Amino acid sequence: MKDTFKQHWPEYLIEAAGLGFFMLSACAFGVLLEHPDSPVRQSLADSFVRRVLMGMAMGLTAITIVYSPWGQRSGAHINPAVTLTFFRLGKIAATDAFFYMLFQFLGGVAGALLATLLLGAALGHPAVNFVATQPGANGPLAAFAAETLLTFVLMSVILHASNRMSIARYTGVFCACLVATYISLEAPLSGMSLNPARTFGSAVAAQLWHSLWIYFTAPPLGMLLAAEAYLRRQGISNVLCAKLHHHNHQRCIFHCNFGAVTSARAVNLQPHRQPRALS
Repeated sequence: MKDTFKQHWPEYLIEAAGLGFFMLSACAFGVLLEHPDSPVRQSLADSFVRRVLMGMAMGLTAITIVYSPWGQRSGAHINPAVTLTFFRLGKIAATDAFFYMLFQFLGGVAGALLATLLLGAALGHPAVNFVATQPGANGPLAAFAAETLLTFVLMSVILHASNRMSIARYTGVFCACLVATYISLEAPLSGMSLNPARTFGSAVAAQLWHSLWIYFTAPPLGMLLAAEAYLRRQGISNVLCAKLHHHNHQRCIFHCNFGAVTSARAVNLQPHRQPRALS
């Protein structure tokens, strides 16, 4: 474990920084769009319009993380449920999975606390509430069901896109579009977490613990179910890597078949020369 940490610590820090950046973005846009004193909030009375704008902002934030040089290196999981699922699929070693998840939680907390320091009382206003993810008016069971379904769809898209060479480079874009859509349409049900570490970061800042079990259980459940469904239809050999974006020259620390598949495909696509006629 010690040797693995010494070799792979940059990827672990990247995962922490990625989720920390996501939390900073969520908190900043939360204040901008929801705080009563914000001129944006005062000019946009329709809560649905504000959710659409929030969804677009967080979708763009996700794209920035996935396609940044750092995200290209770590694989841009920034979510313990994603890491756990790729561990189940045999794409990430146990030690790396442990440190990825640990640093994701640390990054989520650090990002939320830094946002609290920078934004002050505005972030704690009840209208913003540290952008905490809480069940909506339909209650915790509806929130649990929604989080399970959304993460099932998200991981299904990740697996089908990232393992299909023609569209693999767009996996991050597909995920961002889903995040934007989810926030726009589903946020009133569960707060739209999808991510235990993201929820935990806000919970630490806001000291809100009563619904944490939903966001610690539903996202891993939904993603693991998606992995099982994918394996039954496609097989383990069709899971190439744990990176969301692999068309780059950054190192890969996973149990990766992406390079071998792309090399084989390149060879197969080369034109076959006709044998020269004997004179």
